[in-house]
Amino acid sequence: MSFDPSFLFPPGLDLWPAIGLITLSFFTSAITAAFSLGGGMLLLSVMVIVLPVSALVPVHGLVQFGSNLGRTVVQRRHIDWSSAVWMCLGAIPGAIVGGQFVVILPESVFALTIGVFILVVTWIRLPRQNAHSPYVLTGAGAGIGAIGMIISATGPLTALFLSQRPDRRIIVATNAAIMSVQHLSKIAVYMSLGFLIAPWLPFVLMMIGAGLLGTFAGSHLLERLPEQVFRLGLKLLLSVIALDLIRRSLWQ
Repeated sequence: MSFDPSFLFPPGLDLWPAIGLITLSFFTSAITAAFSLGGGMLLLSVMVIVLPVSALVPVHGLVQFGSNLGRTVVQRRHIDWSSAVWMCLGAIPGAIVGGQFVVILPESVFALTIGVFILVVTWIRLPRQNAHSPYVLTGAGAGIGAIGMIISATGPLTALFLSQRPDRRIIVATNAAIMSVQHLSKIAVYMSLGFLIAPWLPFVLMMIGAGLLGTFAGSHLLERLPEQVFRLGLKLLLSVIALDLIRRSLWQ
């Protein structure tokens, strides 16, 4: 009797697209482990092509929660807890507020918002924020938490408020800790809105496992690549995918 792996995947997700996403989870986690951002956006850009839009943000949030939690544990010595705690405190009420907008937005708006967001964060030079005030950090955490309910990949926005920290490892580790809480808050709100995790759980756990391996690989190997060349290639890939998302959302 042949083995049927279909029980590992939710209805509507075929074997090869699922394997492709699991493999991609490894590489995107490696990217984020090395550069603090980029991997979540790339994963989201591909997931929106494969997954139903109604499941996109919560499933992406589950995978990113596992990836960021693994990175938090691996790089825990470099976390700036004074910044992480305040932004996490804002993320929880921000996710609750953002959840009120999720139920009223049509699916095409999700795809359009994600596409525009990716282009803006990829190509526009956003102002650096030298934010250390608890009030600023808490407010930023709330705003980003609300936005994350719709866009999901908000790591670059969080990194803006950490960009002046003196060590790159502090930025990467602190961003991972903050995003872990933001994604966990997002998952809780989506569950309260009726999203069922159980059909997606085996698939998500496989993606998280691949992402954990990618975290170790990225921490040790990707730092050796020419960063400017790598970032340019990533920008071009993200831009092509984002433009396709915008085209498909407008066509709908």
